[in-house]
Amino acid sequence: MPTLTDRPSAARDRLLRTAGALFYADGINAVGVDRVIAEAQVTKSTFYRHFPSKERLVVAYLEAIDNQFRDWFSTLDGEHEDPVDVLRAFYSGIALYLCGDDFRGCHFINAAAEEPNQGLPIRQAVMAHRSWFRKTVRETLERARFPAAAAATDNLVMLRDGAMVQGYLESPKSAGDALMRGFELTLKHPELFSPAA
Repeated sequence: MPTLTDRPSAARDRLLRTAGALFYADGINAVGVDRVIAEAQVTKSTFYRHFPSKERLVVAYLEAIDNQFRDWFSTLDGEHEDPVDVLRAFYSGIALYLCGDDFRGCHFINAAAEEPNQGLPIRQAVMAHRSWFRKTVRETLERARFPAAAAATDNLVMLRDGAMVQGYLESPKSAGDALMRGFELTLKHPELFSPAA
């Protein structure tokens, strides 16, 4: 599952990894720039050379996670011929991610909860990921010639979001199991998503 990738600059990489771990564990608003600088063991000037503001650091953190999801999906897409198998592998991986010891919810849902202003760059980074996720699920269903792909996509995105929240607040195992049950039921019953249903 997504982890922050290596970057050309060792200092930038260390800052991004440190900030990402802190943001995910303690929350974006609870972690200040000084703490990131101290734990990454860089100077303040080094920090601001790479990230002009904390907001830009948060956006870079979210973009790194987003890129990992995109790369991961591309890998799965290359490993499976059947689009349904691609989606199944994708959702199975998400279900496993829910059961990780350090799981603290969805990076993007968490960030959106801390930044209410939809016009700011942090929320825009969240929505860029969500738009990609929704578009990718829908296009994969369309490649599989799944009827009512748009409505089924709405269901699959909602299932994923709900599982992320339940996995953090309640039982990760039951959330992952429920996600996969919902996924299989969605694929098994396309008639539920037709306009006449």
